[in-house]
Amino acid sequence: MSSLPPLPLERLDPSRLEAPALLKRLVAAHRRLAEFKGIAGSMPNQDILISTLGLQEAKDSSAIENIVTTHDELFREAAALDTATSPAAKEVARYNRALRAGFEAVRETGLLTGNHILDIQAELERNRPGYRKLPGTVLKDGAGRTVYTPPAPDRVPFLMSDLERFINDASRFEADPLVKMALIHHQFESIHPFYDGNGRSGRVVNVLYLVKEGLLDTPVLYLSRAIVRTKADYYRLLQSVRETGQWEEWVSYMLGAVERTAADGIVTIKQIKALLMDYKHRIRAAHKFYSQDLINNLFSYPYTKIEFVQRDLDVSRLTATRYLDMLATDGFVRKRKIGRSNYYINGPLFRILTGEAPPTGEPEDELGRS
Repeated sequence: MSSLPPLPLERLDPSRLEAPALLKRLVAAHRRLAEFKGIAGSMPNQDILISTLGLQEAKDSSAIENIVTTHDELFREAAALDTATSPAAKEVARYNRALRAGFEAVRETGLLTGNHILDIQAELERNRPGYRKLPGTVLKDGAGRTVYTPPAPDRVPFLMSDLERFINDASRFEADPLVKMALIHHQFESIHPFYDGNGRSGRVVNVLYLVKEGLLDTPVLYLSRAIVRTKADYYRLLQSVRETGQWEEWVSYMLGAVERTAADGIVTIKQIKALLMDYKHRIRAAHKFYSQDLINNLFSYPYTKIEFVQRDLDVSRLTATRYLDMLATDGFVRKRKIGRSNYYINGPLFRILTGEAPPTGEPEDELGRS
């Protein structure tokens, strides 16, 4: 079946997306999302969530594109250690930086513009070629038949300008923001505006749109986890809209992803908050060097290091080393050496974020063993 080219979203009839089943799912998604926003807002330091949940979002969004890294590699890359991590870990870390840059732009302007999206893609790819000027990669089925061809390059600027207006002018299409997020994501992926990074850029746009609309205060909705778990459905439904023009099942899928992600996120944030309060009380009781800056450090970086404590607490390297070694002796962190670098793992936080136990040994490749 041939695919339909992307058309301006205003041509859709919004009433099509008001069927009882969709409205029921929309209410459930909003309820969970509002609860998630409230729980996230109760964290004493919002940057902790951006640092930790943002990394998880980056990891899973990249995994959808088959860019796979381990949590160990990712957290080491985030800690900017002087030991080499994998190229995949570096790509995932770039995603996290792109998410942060986009968040700052939306927070400052109240808009999510085409230039913001270009900046996000440039951060992801570490270059800025702009919109593609060559045909986009065609999609083929298992038999090698072409099932979708992205629009010609000369159509991309027009379609992206139209999408920018759709994102920022609510009067152009009267629909709930969560419904509009689903439409925006599909339109962006169908335009396929860049040479590379379209999927990851599009998923950054998802969460930033929710921030722009006030449904989130910070970009910490971990939406890519729900997508990576249902990757086959995600791609099937993207293509189904192109072939049939039937948007309802796609919108329902995205609303379900929001609801599940928010529910999972509520549990995760509650666990992080409980652990943070436990560390706060126990470290304060045991060590005179306790400070809120120290707690923020231990929870902003699943893997912290001496330089970070030195900077965040404004202490000497010798003092930072002493603090971390004492915390390691008491079991708050675990000291691990790779090459010439020591870093300190917050094991319970690692388990909350990943569902895994933190690594215990030194990677063989970094010790020079075969």
